Amino acid sequence: MPYWRLSSYYLFYFASLGALVPYWGLYLQDAGFEPLAIGVLMAILTGTKIVAPVVWGHIVDHTGRRMQVVRLGSVLAVLGFATLSVTDGFWGMALTLLLFSFFWNASLPQMEALTFNHLRERPTRYALVRVWGSVGFVLVVVALGLALEHGSLAQVPVWVLLLTVGICLATFVVPDSAPGQATPSAVSLRALLLQPSVLAFFGACFLMQLSHGIYYAFYSIHLEAAGYSSTAVGWLWALGVIAEVLIFLIMHRLLERFGARRVLLWSLALGGVRWILIGVFVDQPVVMFAAQWLHAATFGTFHASAIHLVHHVFPGRTQGRGQALYNSLSFGAGGAAGSLIGGLLWADAGPAITFGIGAIASTVAWFVAWRWMSGALYRH
Repeated sequence: MPYWRLSSYYLFYFASLGALVPYWGLYLQDAGFEPLAIGVLMAILTGTKIVAPVVWGHIVDHTGRRMQVVRLGSVLAVLGFATLSVTDGFWGMALTLLLFSFFWNASLPQMEALTFNHLRERPTRYALVRVWGSVGFVLVVVALGLALEHGSLAQVPVWVLLLTVGICLATFVVPDSAPGQATPSAVSLRALLLQPSVLAFFGACFLMQLSHGIYYAFYSIHLEAAGYSSTAVGWLWALGVIAEVLIFLIMHRLLERFGARRVLLWSLALGGVRWILIGVFVDQPVVMFAAQWLHAATFGTFHASAIHLVHHVFPGRTQGRGQALYNSLSFGAGGAAGSLIGGLLWADAGPAITFGIGAIASTVAWFVAWRWMSGALYRH
């Protein structure tokens, strides 16, 4: 398995996320955008995940040329973000983010499928590759936070562009891998999607990422309004991802011992607790510290167990579209819905109610998964 070459992609991809997620909202606020506009613009970043992964996943599963598609998307992502230098105002920013994120979001689901193809009989080891993405996120979120203590927010786009170039370069060293063979009865995507347990899985993922959409768009703004410095904001983001790194190192043991469904249920339950803590107790640094450790559950164990289930539920030539649907419906539709809800509620309802909506979404997701995610598909 090309461990280090696969890891390099995750390192750069999530390093770019480390520049975007904590600091892009602050950059937009500094540029003069109102909360609703920030919510809409952040929703574009996640909203393109609804369409882009499905379109590119369909192309990959029908052509079999996974890495060619990934490389093309990465090059176009660099060019799309570079348009920021010639655009201005809300609509210019919206156009840049649309072009950039459509291609940037296209590659990750295909790389997830590729990684599992390289892992073959050891899919529980996925987290040991993915952990380097978390390392990249931590390094950038801390380094950029320190840089912002002595510099302006205008440097944020420069960081994003350089890291996107890093993603592009990494894709050219990762080798392709053919999808595993599946039995004829297992390859009907339509039949899989009509199963209530699969619909419940995607519904739970949508709701969980809706709650995270609020967090990603407004957590930094929430902390800054409460008096936290840029360095403190960066370290709190980093703390969450450090917790994610640590859980990834033992994730294969958790999956082998408890199974992905049970791990997923615990992740959803702890999500409700985390959003209440963040929304209500922002003036208590110790509570914020504890809430960030829960990122190990709300993202770390959740994503690792969810993507493990996707790998088993969508075999063979359905892998690309299965990973694409997971990204589209959860990180795409769910994340965009959360950003929009946050933008609509933040100014008038306040942080406690806005994060409270996230807690409700996580709790409903837990009930949906507990009630309807069952059967042979989830015995992994």
